[in-house]
Amino acid sequence: MRKGSNANRNPFLIKLSRTLSHALRHEPWRYGLELDNHEWVRVTDLLICFRNRRNDWRHLTENDIIEMISKSAKNRFELYEGKIRALYGHSLPDKVLKVPAEPPAVLFHGTSSRLMKQIRHEGLKPMRRQYVHLSVDEQTALQVAKRKEGTSVIVTISATKAYLDGIKFYQGNKTTWLTDYIPSEYLDSSTTTTL
Repeated sequence: MRKGSNANRNPFLIKLSRTLSHALRHEPWRYGLELDNHEWVRVTDLLICFRNRRNDWRHLTENDIIEMISKSAKNRFELYEGKIRALYGHSLPDKVLKVPAEPPAVLFHGTSSRLMKQIRHEGLKPMRRQYVHLSVDEQTALQVAKRKEGTSVIVTISATKAYLDGIKFYQGNKTTWLTDYIPSEYLDSSTTTTL
C-alpha cells in the first residue's frame, strides 16, 4: 500500500496532484469518475477518464501516479490493489467512512485568531469539510494556520481525554487525524499559541 500527496517540485507532478485532489476529494463527477462507498476508484478507470478529458493527460500512466505519490511530502493519496483514493479533505455530499482509532494524547489545530472566539464558544467543527482536521505536531498545525487569513493560532486538543469520553477519532495519515467535532471543553486555551 502506497500513500502520498502533492508537495513535490516537478510541475507536471504538482499539477497532477492538484487535479487528482480535486477529482477524488471534491467533484469526481466532473471527471467522469464514480467512487465506491469507501471513496476508491480503479486506477484504470481514472486513467481513461483523465486521458479522454484533456490533451494534458493524454499520455498519463499509472507510473506517473505512483511517482507523484512517492515524491510527495504529505500523504494525501492511497494506492491499493489497483485502486486509488484521497485519504482526507473530502467535501463530497456522502461522508467518507473511516475506522475509529485511538489518537495520540495531544493533537493540534491550526487556525486564525479571528476564529478563536467562535472556537472557544462552539468547539471545532468541520465547516465545509467532512471532518475536523487535526495535526500530530505544532509545526504541521502552523503550516495549516498560515494558509488562513489573520494571525496564526495553534489550539491544543486533549485528545486522550476526548477519546475516553467517547469522541471518535480517525487517522487520516501519519501527520493528520480526523474527527467529527471537538467540544470546547477539550481545547486547552491556556496553551493556545499565537504565532
